[in-house]
Amino acid sequence: MTEKIDGGKQREAEIRALVEDVQADFERRQSERRRLERGWELCMNFLGGDQYCDVNAAGELEEEERQYGWQPKRVFNRIAPIVELRCSKLARMRPALSVRARSEDEADKRAAGISGAVLAAACESSGLEGALSAATVWSETCGTAFYKVVWDNGAGGVLGKTPEGESIFGGDVKVVALSPFEIYPYSLSEESIGAQPSVIHARAVPVQDIYSAYGVKLAGRDIDEFAFSPCSAAAKARPSGARPGGKGYEVVIERYSRPSADMPEGRLTAVAGGELLYDGPLPYSNGENGARGYPFVKQTCVALAGSFFGTGVVERLIPVQRAYNAVRNRKHEFLNRICMGTVAVEEGSVDTDELVEDGLRPGKVIVYRQGGKPPELLASGSLPDSFEREEETLSDEFSKISGTGDFSQDGQSFASVTSATGLQLLIEQDDARLDSCYASIKQALKEIGRQMLRLYRQFASRARMVSARGEDGKARMCLFCADDITSDDVILESDSDINLTPAERRNVVYELIDRGLLSDDDGKMSRRLKNKILSFIGYGGFAEGRDVARMHAARADEENAAMLSGGEGTVKEYDDHAVHIEEHTAFLLSAECGEEAERRICAHIGLHKIKLKEERNG
Repeated sequence: MTEKIDGGKQREAEIRALVEDVQADFERRQSERRRLERGWELCMNFLGGDQYCDVNAAGELEEEERQYGWQPKRVFNRIAPIVELRCSKLARMRPALSVRARSEDEADKRAAGISGAVLAAACESSGLEGALSAATVWSETCGTAFYKVVWDNGAGGVLGKTPEGESIFGGDVKVVALSPFEIYPYSLSEESIGAQPSVIHARAVPVQDIYSAYGVKLAGRDIDEFAFSPCSAAAKARPSGARPGGKGYEVVIERYSRPSADMPEGRLTAVAGGELLYDGPLPYSNGENGARGYPFVKQTCVALAGSFFGTGVVERLIPVQRAYNAVRNRKHEFLNRICMGTVAVEEGSVDTDELVEDGLRPGKVIVYRQGGKPPELLASGSLPDSFEREEETLSDEFSKISGTGDFSQDGQSFASVTSATGLQLLIEQDDARLDSCYASIKQALKEIGRQMLRLYRQFASRARMVSARGEDGKARMCLFCADDITSDDVILESDSDINLTPAERRNVVYELIDRGLLSDDDGKMSRRLKNKILSFIGYGGFAEGRDVARMHAARADEENAAMLSGGEGTVKEYDDHAVHIEEHTAFLLSAECGEEAERRICAHIGLHKIKLKEERNG
């Protein structure tokens, strides 16, 4: 009995030491990047229009005071429309994810097709579209954003009921956008998230959600959602739109440690409110070759060498915005001096209180002391040209730093450029500054796709059905299980067209047709290719029901599968023999059929050739 009591106390001491270690590690990482966080909050303030604040020597945000009480402090926010424009351009980049087969073998092609269908369905059901938009706003504002790819046991279809009557769900992949405030790396100088020895994900979570997920009851408190500290702490300038997490919240600290020799499966430790929520191996086999890894994907606006976090366009625009506000305010101040004037009066000659209250309004009767000097307006001169020149210079700096030129900001072209090719070159040059952002989003998309497929391979043990869209645009049901997902080489479809508008894509297709690049040796275009082109340029409705060649190709694929399994293919009078010969020959060249199946398919091709020859001679 004594041994059991001592063992229980020892276990409690180990848990307490583990909780304290995680909390101390979290506080250390908070302290290391505090100035970074204040910089992000400053960027959020400037984006929201609160632009008279700065980070003081103590590393805290503080409001800037007026030098004189009468000086205006108006904000002329040029940063917000620039960020909106950049986000709109980046939103055009939504390439479809596809899966590449490992070889030309039919089994690998089939596995890639299933993986592609699963991935396409997961992109729609996982919330990836919304996560991309939210993460892009965070990366443009603060320089860095993150995605968390997890398996949600409460999603997916209902598989059955528990004895207590609760529904059992099949689970599904979920993608969540995370702000940089939530991710704490082990080292701020290590650029890759996969190379970090450990990563902490900290966020404020309602205590009822903590109880639902971990079964641990906590009291909860009022938490600052950025600093993760009690809201009763010293007041500081808060980012525009920021709000406390609210009462009944607690900070959940999840420390992910990568696999090592001592921990082959890695380690995840979750702590909240001084209590241990979870301690065990990393939950997801989302790395290469089934290895466990971090469920996070990083996206940056502009990557910095030797830094885990990137920088954003807002941070670079802050000095220009400060100067722009100063110029516009001084300009308005000077115009007010010209319009309202500065009044000079002789001491004791007039009632100055009345003059201060009403000024020199038109028609005003001024009574001044006999023998005294009447009030007069001091000459302020005209507005100096330097104001206009400085304002134009700052506007040009906004365009150069943000990568948004005249085409993007006001939609006007240069009067001296009339050539369509010249205008296109100017547009491409205008978008060139966004290429690094495009590259980061593309890399993040491919990594998200890989982790999605690996999670299905880990958790989709039961057969499930997904809706897949075929080449003709019609939805088809695809049955799969975890064993069918053997390929996770994710690529981007139409990668070269992601920056093109629909009108530009149509023009590219028209040029290909005019130059004969889509025609066969006889100078003709097949019906199948015509229907593909109609679907590509957005007129797939005209191809509905007319793609007979595709239907013949599908029938030939069925015959290939039947002859491969020992059956015999039949030649119909209504077959398009040219299409059948092409599909059967391609199958022989790409698949390992075996001698018997090869003999049957060759004999079948011979029958089609005879029929085709009869049609041409008849």
